Amino acid sequence: RLCELLDNAGRGWRKLAELAGAEKRFKCSAEELEMCSLKVLEPRGSPTQCLLQLLAERDCTLRYLLGCLERMGHEQACRVLSSAVQDMICITVQPESQVVAEGTQGSLTCCATGPPGLTYQWFCGRQEVPGATSPELLIDTASLAGQPRWYICRVNCGATFTFSRWAHVQVEKSSSPSSASGYCLTMAGLQILRQPRPCRLAEGDTLTLECRAIGNPPPQYQWFRNRRPVEGAQAPQLQVKLVTTAERGSYSCRVFNLFHEVWSQEVDVEIGEGPRQTSMTPHLLCSQAGASHSVTTPPSPVPAATDKVALLIGNMHYLHHKQLQAPIVDVHALGALLRQLDFKVVSLLDLRKAEMQMAVDEFLLLLDKGVYAGLLYYAGHGYENFGNSFMVPIDAPSAYTSEHCLCVQRVLREMQQRRTGLNIFLLDMCRKRNLNDDIIPQVGALEVTANIVFGYATCADAEAYELSQGELSNGIFVTFLKRWLMEDEKITVLLDKVAEDMGTLEITRGRQALELRSNLSERRALTDPICPPGQDESSARNLQWAKAHVLPESRHLRFDCGVSVQLGFAAEFSNIMIIYTRVVAAPKDITNCEARLTDIPEELDVDLKCTNKESPEEVGSPLAPVWSLGCPSCCLYSRICGLQKLRQELAFTICLQYRYQGMDDFVEERQRVNVGRPLIAKLNLQ
Repeated sequence: RLCELLDNAGRGWRKLAELAGAEKRFKCSAEELEMCSLKVLEPRGSPTQCLLQLLAERDCTLRYLLGCLERMGHEQACRVLSSAVQDMICITVQPESQVVAEGTQGSLTCCATGPPGLTYQWFCGRQEVPGATSPELLIDTASLAGQPRWYICRVNCGATFTFSRWAHVQVEKSSSPSSASGYCLTMAGLQILRQPRPCRLAEGDTLTLECRAIGNPPPQYQWFRNRRPVEGAQAPQLQVKLVTTAERGSYSCRVFNLFHEVWSQEVDVEIGEGPRQTSMTPHLLCSQAGASHSVTTPPSPVPAATDKVALLIGNMHYLHHKQLQAPIVDVHALGALLRQLDFKVVSLLDLRKAEMQMAVDEFLLLLDKGVYAGLLYYAGHGYENFGNSFMVPIDAPSAYTSEHCLCVQRVLREMQQRRTGLNIFLLDMCRKRNLNDDIIPQVGALEVTANIVFGYATCADAEAYELSQGELSNGIFVTFLKRWLMEDEKITVLLDKVAEDMGTLEITRGRQALELRSNLSERRALTDPICPPGQDESSARNLQWAKAHVLPESRHLRFDCGVSVQLGFAAEFSNIMIIYTRVVAAPKDITNCEARLTDIPEELDVDLKCTNKESPEEVGSPLAPVWSLGCPSCCLYSRICGLQKLRQELAFTICLQYRYQGMDDFVEERQRVNVGRPLIAKLNLQ
């Protein structure tokens, strides 16, 4: 590209050679310049290519070359080279969010590879951290005073730079409960300090994996191999002596305490035959009439699903009732775990009645014979009358009845008609009687299918609670459920363990206890494998699910002034999307340039005070540390909620505001953007 720009231009390769020659070791002789000029006589010859080769042989750096192009005033060539240098800067170690105990010293690390002479600069929010110009940033916890801060590191090569990911640092005051029941309700979570590492071993070697974490209450550990728990492996270090090929696989560690859970990275352990292995493992043989035969035990049949599907609904922002806080975190946590178990997950927040009904109807389209469909999880307000449970949508009036709500038993009846293999309802809601509703709904008779499981977060005529533990807190039910959800157990056994754990929580004893109702006759587990049926059925179901999870493609917008803006997207839930804008290139004479999102459709739930924010924490989402990992740095972020309300394609305006050097007034350019129907909007729930 540089050759195209410099071979024939007036300010071309000869001017570059002149400026580069200001430093003696890069000065080209007349013979060398003539050699470069003669390259035009060759079919694919390039004087610029020849000159660059000469400079490279003399160890000319990209930074020096870029400086020469800047002195030439060749803005287009500068942009080309700057982009190439930026692509060469690769951040190999990203700073990680963490919780730091008060009185200790925290640190963040950012390492990068690229051209020689990389420099670092750390920022706290928008402000430079004075003197923080090395890959490691030491943090004085006293200066944070309990307030969470966001940090980011800029890596430079001359005028070209790239940013690390944002890292969230929070200081927790140390506390020691006076008794076993003195739970601290302001837990900040868990932080993994040491991740396990992949390894390659020979048979007979010792396998050692280590995962270390800090947290309050102290963390507990459970190791997994191929997503199945390793029996007895409940320490920070996993050690297996005299390994065989049976131990190879993918290992990860679940770290948890009473309120939180994190997972380590998944690492591969490869085991081959060792060089000292001289004999094969003996087979068990039995001899009859002088012949040997292998003794094999026929494997017991393992139940299998044709597919696994889950619908997760969390209602928080009620129009006429108390607002809730935990559903956003509960739905996100369950969705992440179920995806690890190969479930197709649709997760939705804050639905009105019509939207809830349409979401259930679309969910039913994913079901078919043998599908483990019924994992329908609901978190929000609810009630129970005459043995029927009702989920309350966010637009329910103050004195609501069954007419304004969704009946769970009706949903179950429709699921049975789809001949599903397992129907699970996890209802994280109150079950008090609704005195405004004296109607007995006519649901119709349920079939005797022996595949129904109800897990209620609380008993009949009782309330369900959520704990106020800061921004990222689960409700009581999910706090204990997510500990056991990955276990290879019959679902009823799994829920029994959850009930036992919930019974140990002193603050809810006598107020909330899990209730299990089931007629399940087979050993059905969430971990059961998937054996899909015919290709046509599976493909149709996959297409229906995939429609609700398609994000718009990232794109670059080019403005008349020469500025290039990246427009990107991330999904928080099936009906909540993050849009970010980033200026990726601008002419040298343009300063103070930013691209803002405007003219968002009115039917969407968008708080304009939380749009076009410079850091993820400002958009009003407690899950910002999660989704921001996939977004580039140095952006403006906007959070778009309620995508199920879209009546037409999503269109908005990108407003570019910039200022030329030496001018006080801003100039504005606009581009209209249409991204179609993203995520759940494709299903037309309206």
